[in-house]
Amino acid sequence: MSSHPIAQLQEVLDEAVTLGIFPAAQAVVLHRGVQVFGGVAGPVTGETRFDLASVTKVLCTTALFLRLWTQGKVGPETPVARFFPGSPVGDAGATVADLLYHRSGLPPFVPFFAEALTSTPEILEPACPAATRARVREEVLQAAARTPLLNPWRTHTAYSDVGFILLGDILSRVGEAPLDVLFSRLVAEPLGLSARFHRLTDFPSDGLVAPTGATRPREPAPGQEGLWGALPTRPSVPGEVDDDNAWVLDGVSGHAGVFGTAVDVARFGQAILAGCAGDAALAPGPLWYRALASDPLLAGSTRSMGFDSPSKALSSAGHFIGDTPPGAVGHLGFTGTSLWVDLRRSLVVVLVTNRVANGRQETRIRDFRPVFHDLIVQALDLDDLTPKAHG
Repeated sequence: MSSHPIAQLQEVLDEAVTLGIFPAAQAVVLHRGVQVFGGVAGPVTGETRFDLASVTKVLCTTALFLRLWTQGKVGPETPVARFFPGSPVGDAGATVADLLYHRSGLPPFVPFFAEALTSTPEILEPACPAATRARVREEVLQAAARTPLLNPWRTHTAYSDVGFILLGDILSRVGEAPLDVLFSRLVAEPLGLSARFHRLTDFPSDGLVAPTGATRPREPAPGQEGLWGALPTRPSVPGEVDDDNAWVLDGVSGHAGVFGTAVDVARFGQAILAGCAGDAALAPGPLWYRALASDPLLAGSTRSMGFDSPSKALSSAGHFIGDTPPGAVGHLGFTGTSLWVDLRRSLVVVLVTNRVANGRQETRIRDFRPVFHDLIVQALDLDDLTPKAHG
């Protein structure tokens, strides 16, 4: 393997910063457990933590589910109604597995923060009492539980933040500790991760965080325009979670809120491969295989338990990752983060950026990601690279 193709990855990251696709990035590539690339671009170091956004769904929530499943405290068939009696999703018969596979019928997104900021504007104040934040958090969880279903249960795959907000609370209850405490104890510590939630009432003192948005609440993401009314905005403190729903949940949620480095995410990716090979640090192999298998109920779903897999149309993972059985699993984050694990090639690719710091309308990372992932597989010259057909 020549040094040139891998060195090109650093050039590509630097060029993306110059073009304004994102202000800063870290990337890590592991092949068969060995780091073959690690790069940073922009005004960050390898120790800078990034807001991982929805990568939280797998790094925290799926990982915690596997730990607590291993301990016998929760399982795929655990009913949601046990924790949220009288909720539309519970009354429909939904289980924890339905939330993990995104087939519960819950909608993708509800702006719970809009009601919270309207009814309790004092949470925008830095000196807001912890008791007020805790009360608002409970109100938001109850609002999530009251959310009507968008589709009948188990008929559609619809990626849902709402489902993972509920799932995070379910895991907290079965684990008998706050979600951020469980994540630190059961996932971050065993894997040696610096990743952590930034709870607003226990805010981290170090400044090693890549900035995201400048105001609270954030501007609507593309497609969210008009979903909530005018709200007062305040300057945002660097290091606070970008996602407004996670923010009104005191920075701790099952759908978003973990901050970490590319090395942290890559260690989790390697733990997936190790788990499949029999390492039970997080869960025994048979549970990993069940968790990573495609949804057995809905044909054509790209979802497994929390994870996504490359779509048949051009995926963010590019043409090659996941192109042959047993495929690949991974997840994207809205802030510009991603994890992809190619199970056959024993390849882990992590890209974390803060692309939202250039505004939520800056979406060129969608074009950047597949190019970057294709370059990695080509640079490593892993096998015959005939692009898979996209139908």
